[in-house]
Amino acid sequence: MKDFFKSLLASILGCSIVLGVLFLIFFVTLAAMSTKEQYTLKDNTVLTLKLDGILAERIEEENPLLAILGQNNEAQLGLDDILSSIKKAKDNDKIKGIYIHAGAFSAANASLKEIRDELVDFKESGKFIVAYGDVYTQGCYYIASVADKLIMNPQGNLDLHGLSSSPMFYTGLLQKLGIEMQIFKVGTFKSAVEPFMLDKMSDANRQQVSSYINDMWSTITTEISDSRSISVDKLNTITDSLALFKEPKVCVQDGLVDTLMYETGVREYITSLIIGLDDVKNLKLASVKDMVTVPTSKGTKSSDVIAVLYAEGSITDGSGYDGITSRRFVKELQKLKDNDKVKAVVFRVNSPGGSAYASEQIWKAVSDLKEKKPVVVSMGDYAASGGYYISCSASKIIAQPNTLTGSIGIFGMFPNVEGLTKKVGLTFDNVKTNKHGDFGDLTRPMREDEKAILQNYIERGYDLFLTRCSDGRNIAKNALDSIAQGRVWTGRQALEIGLVDALGDLDMAIEEAAKLADLENYSLNSFPKKRDFFQSLMSDQKEEIATQVMKEYLGSDYQLFKTIKEIKEQDFIQARMPYDVDVR
Repeated sequence: MKDFFKSLLASILGCSIVLGVLFLIFFVTLAAMSTKEQYTLKDNTVLTLKLDGILAERIEEENPLLAILGQNNEAQLGLDDILSSIKKAKDNDKIKGIYIHAGAFSAANASLKEIRDELVDFKESGKFIVAYGDVYTQGCYYIASVADKLIMNPQGNLDLHGLSSSPMFYTGLLQKLGIEMQIFKVGTFKSAVEPFMLDKMSDANRQQVSSYINDMWSTITTEISDSRSISVDKLNTITDSLALFKEPKVCVQDGLVDTLMYETGVREYITSLIIGLDDVKNLKLASVKDMVTVPTSKGTKSSDVIAVLYAEGSITDGSGYDGITSRRFVKELQKLKDNDKVKAVVFRVNSPGGSAYASEQIWKAVSDLKEKKPVVVSMGDYAASGGYYISCSASKIIAQPNTLTGSIGIFGMFPNVEGLTKKVGLTFDNVKTNKHGDFGDLTRPMREDEKAILQNYIERGYDLFLTRCSDGRNIAKNALDSIAQGRVWTGRQALEIGLVDALGDLDMAIEEAAKLADLENYSLNSFPKKRDFFQSLMSDQKEEIATQVMKEYLGSDYQLFKTIKEIKEQDFIQARMPYDVDVR
């Protein structure tokens, strides 16, 4: 028996040692996979801007376990990485130009403009920009139109079709299912609830959507016109004729592109632009991923810091990493307030809104921060409804002309599934101690007194939202109410009515923050800090893996699924712009 226990203990010890060694090898392998080598720039390098994938404000380091499972974020591009790479390319003498390779690029119009503006600034260096595409999507063409030489494949296509918004309406489906959505809202233009109560756009919603998409299209066509020396009228005529289906040579004749060429010829052409380079084999191309590891060639190190706090996605209660979670961002804002090295904060907001309660908590944290140091909001693609709520108390607000903002309004939705339960043969009974003991019961319609109570609650929420915006923007509440009402505005329109202070990009917001803090030299730090390898590895994997699988399975429908899931799980009072807006 003694020998048996000795053998058992020896076996357990041996297995433990083997497992320990295997785990050590596993972690060392993962760490090696995650290690980023610094890319060394060589002379006569060209930055390749491959516009292919989905654009986000920032992308986290790839989760190692997701990588093992075959899931990765290669399809995602970080706007911050693209802008940083273009800046570095402008200032680094080893970079001779930029090669834009157009692909299937998914990005909203304000982000497209931000990239385009950075390329316009790059051209001041005197370096070249060459663009090539097998197929130019409308967004890619808008960016690429800034190039010195615009090239298309001889069998390629160029898409200009204009902008549209095509919301989906669920009212008929819900009626067939026996589900009634009980709606409570404030704001004539607050159209996020329309898909659940109408079968087409209201006149007010059609008016606001027509207004902002025409304003956005005006910005796009004006800038293409300036770069390509084609009148706006001609551009609209070309757009109305669907350039996508025309012969490629017609795009040359119309001035949309300069020449037709296969990609191999493009590389030879780029080689010819670099003095002293006579063989395409010696052409060196650096990607955005390469440039991320290249240090900035100029800039002073200072103990005074301007913090850039990125907030992207729907606003929800909680502390997770997906979207703008109130507890996480309140904590980040409090840290920045208490950090004496941080002299000013740029709050980069890219959000269509979300929970009214969560928005109020973040608004309070921003207001507390502003009492101690300047806060400048830089608006991305969206800063609407809850996105505007968390922005309105800033020292200054800067938006892009194509930013969608405003949407100052609140709504609540409560389903009544009585019709559905009857269809399937379910019945319910109830006993209660008080009049409203069964409030919120989905199996019956609300009584009129309950509806009045809820409508009053929504109106108080709207009044609070108005108050926050009125105080933050120094606009009288009655005047603000006339431009609120849930209406969505472009950044250019918002400037005219006082909802923002200036039109510009993130760099302009940083410069404004430096002025307000009276800083000449400063360092830039980004927050929240991106998770490193081990933080990503040790985080709860369940939600990330589930999210990745749903994205793979649902594709473009994932965003709708995510929005419905957020509304279902969060506070039933929402400050959100229409989540079915599809501006393409």
